[in-house]
Amino acid sequence: MGASMRYLSQRFTAPNRTCMAVLTDVGTEELAHLEMVATIVHQLTRDLTPEEIEKAGFAPYYVDHTVGIWPQAAGGVPFNACEFQSSGDPTADLFEDLAAEQKARKTYDNILRLVKDPDVADPIRFLRAREIVHFQRFGEALRSVQEDLDARNFYAFNPSFDAPVSCPPEK
Repeated sequence: MGASMRYLSQRFTAPNRTCMAVLTDVGTEELAHLEMVATIVHQLTRDLTPEEIEKAGFAPYYVDHTVGIWPQAAGGVPFNACEFQSSGDPTADLFEDLAAEQKARKTYDNILRLVKDPDVADPIRFLRAREIVHFQRFGEALRSVQEDLDARNFYAFNPSFDAPVSCPPEK
């Protein structure tokens, strides 16, 4: 959910059509990933007994949400809009997006270390592969943004807001 909202929000300050298209495409695909993960969680929890819920450590979650899908981190922290960033600076945002995709891939790696059920592991492997593709696409978008910048002002201004600042020639 955070990835989708991050990318779909950032697309509005994308400085070129390539970057905007990548953010739109990946942001939309992340909504499908949310559906896949929510479906897996639902299928794993829908028939649990209260005793199984308590034994598994899900009693506090169950008290508030029964077995409804409520987005939260593995540690129990609920999702909120603070989970994503849209700074308006495409360079900063794309570096954050690259890191987010790597962290998601790492999370899927960790899930695959714990889960042996093929009905869970197979879709998680698919999602992990998509994170690698997203990382590659964000790298391409970052390259397109960097190619449009004046190399002497690479980090000196926010290209979506500030006018380029010319630096004195090097001596």
